[in-house]
Amino acid sequence: MQILLCAKYFQRLAISASMRALHKDYRTVIPQNFSNYESMKQNFKLEIPEYFNFAKDVLDQWTNVEKTGKKPSNPAFWWVNGNGKEVRWSFEELGSLSRKFANILTEGCALQRGDRVILILPRIPEWWLANVACLRTGTVLIPGTTQLTQKDILYRLQTSKANCIVTDEILAPAVDAIASKCENLHSKIIVSEKPRKGWKNLKEMMKHASDKHTCVKTKHNEIMAIFFTSGTSGPPKMTGHTHSSFGLGLSINGRFWLDLTPSDVMWNASDTGWAKSAWSSVFAPWTQGACVFVHFLPRFEPTSILQTLSKFPITVFCSAPTAYRMLVQNDKTRNCKFKSLKHCVSAGEPINPEVTEQWRNLTGLDIYEGYGQTETVLICGNFKGMKIKPGSMGKPSPAFDVKILDVNGNVLPPGQEGDIGIRVSPNRPFGLFTHYIDNPTKTASTLRGDFYITGDRGYMDEDGYFWFVARSDDIILSSGYRIGPSEVENALIEHPAVEESAVISSPDPVRGEVVKAFIVLNPDYKSHDQEQLKKEIQEHVKRTTAPYKYPRKIEFIQELPKTISGKIKRNELRKKEWKKI
Repeated sequence: MQILLCAKYFQRLAISASMRALHKDYRTVIPQNFSNYESMKQNFKLEIPEYFNFAKDVLDQWTNVEKTGKKPSNPAFWWVNGNGKEVRWSFEELGSLSRKFANILTEGCALQRGDRVILILPRIPEWWLANVACLRTGTVLIPGTTQLTQKDILYRLQTSKANCIVTDEILAPAVDAIASKCENLHSKIIVSEKPRKGWKNLKEMMKHASDKHTCVKTKHNEIMAIFFTSGTSGPPKMTGHTHSSFGLGLSINGRFWLDLTPSDVMWNASDTGWAKSAWSSVFAPWTQGACVFVHFLPRFEPTSILQTLSKFPITVFCSAPTAYRMLVQNDKTRNCKFKSLKHCVSAGEPINPEVTEQWRNLTGLDIYEGYGQTETVLICGNFKGMKIKPGSMGKPSPAFDVKILDVNGNVLPPGQEGDIGIRVSPNRPFGLFTHYIDNPTKTASTLRGDFYITGDRGYMDEDGYFWFVARSDDIILSSGYRIGPSEVENALIEHPAVEESAVISSPDPVRGEVVKAFIVLNPDYKSHDQEQLKKEIQEHVKRTTAPYKYPRKIEFIQELPKTISGKIKRNELRKKEWKKI
């Protein structure tokens, strides 16, 4: 299927989707945008033009479709805050407001094309305006989570050599405390009702800014954004993405994995600081003309999530596995009715098969797991119409040729574990990052022969489904056996005493390494005899998975060390464990 970014393509999509909207109550797993996985993979083709800019070539095109009346009445953007306040923008309104913001960047802040803008805002409408304004001006967007500390912000400002920062009054003091150490930083924009000395106030400037702005003409391979990795295996690295790698590449996610149309309302619960927000809160839904739904939640609160899914006409929901686990454990879930919800997806880390089963029992909906990285668009996924194998990442997306490789870059047969790789030669796929900026050594380390090495271990089964085993440095080698922590953690979470766990290798004089589990107990089990509980958990894992994989060592802890994005820092636990010898 050839995707052409032109007016005719958008009109065709809008018309067909508006007709489908008549059947909005018809729940089905039949894909809306393709016939089946095989035809999708075989027929896929995407033209990469010399010049491409998502704001001009996608968002402004949807504005034109809107004006013809051929698009469903869904807004382009729908924001709620839980206290009755709502913001709804059409594509035309999004265009007008983002052009005002673009003029503030170029005229008010004197930013030039290629200058770097760090954006640290919670889930408020201005975050989306900043994304589009950077596209229009050719400035390079660098998102950051609001959970960053003063030290984190300093690291990102100095490492990226950012020229401008956009944040709110909560983080402004932290920026002021370190700004003098950032010689490239010359503009600070605050999103606040109150003025702050040394800062340009966005809300005030928007009142006077012109909405007349000409979008820059960007080449498809120009750097569009820089995303800092989550730092699970070392200091965060700067990942460079172009106008085509995400601006075009994420059409794969929107069209095939999310299976969106202009009639859909898409809610992605990801933090604004991570690439997943670019995936499912900007490029993927807006490529398809879908509505981006946002609920301003300071923190993940299961009851609010359930109420939102019940109250609003959300058709597609995306969240991390941890969130789904919290939802299925919430007693209120079984009494909720999600009348509009028809498609649920998950990414960020492997989702436990038990959680997917519980969600299906409660809602009647499957969770379609997807696998990707900050460096990529969707690598593998479970797509509508496919048989879902619980625990599997699904099959390769149409954008990539994915293989399992040995240490020499040779392709391994089904059933054999190896490194997950993406073919990059003779033609580098468009949905892949350019390089780790200012880190040529790390960039070079990702290449092995004709393949980009993801750093993850896995295997492919006889049916072509891919299975995640672990990050390469998380593999446990015990008495000749290779053990991935995910399988053990999946077994552990099925025990009622276990709220959360992390599995790592621990030194052993006989076996070299053994499996050790760090476990956070459910509150009801914290008063139980811990030695007896350890034995019960060990026996449970022996029964659930291969006996040699059970944790010979168990340590109960209050909480697990995590990155700002919520991923478990196994490397931190492992370093402490091996320092003991």
